[in-house]
Amino acid sequence: MSFSTKLIYLLKSDPRFVDDEGELVLAAVQDRAWKINRDLVTLLLSDKEIKAKFFDEIEGHWILNLNTFIDYIAQKNFLDNSYTRFRNRIGLTIGGKYLRERGEVALVWPYKDCVLEGGQMKEEEKRKEIFFNEVLAQDEINRLLDPKVLTNLVRYKAKGKEKVKDFKRDENGVIRENLIIKGKNRTMYT
Repeated sequence: MSFSTKLIYLLKSDPRFVDDEGELVLAAVQDRAWKINRDLVTLLLSDKEIKAKFFDEIEGHWILNLNTFIDYIAQKNFLDNSYTRFRNRIGLTIGGKYLRERGEVALVWPYKDCVLEGGQMKEEEKRKEIFFNEVLAQDEINRLLDPKVLTNLVRYKAKGKEKVKDFKRDENGVIRENLIIKGKNRTMYT
């Protein structure tokens, strides 16, 4: 008898894990496993081979390795002829584990793979905003996210102002002069 067959036979011996036709209800087993149900643990400990596979001995105590057990019964070939193997199997995964198995949640929103081109000037209030999808409009997104160029640079001095050709930098290349950067919506001092 294979290990999977032995495990299925053992789990079917508990009436809480079978349906009216005598088929194993994997969702019921998983639910009890997540809760580390005493009866399920006792049932799994009753077989030597199953105990060796799913339990670790720590200072004389047998501890259920929950991840190993859940991963094993969640394999698609564990219950080949059962619809229960598809329960809760649709969703996001990280490292081959579903978020529910990892105890995590995912925050999702529409257009998360898009960049919105929108203006903040008064004249641009009434225009239609454009969503660029990162797959379909990669070159537009690259252009929107390119580093912007500083223009109309002026250096103010005690005797007046002059056009800026370059910034004064130290030996490490760090800009060492104070800058006032004026934009459409704010002024920034550095």
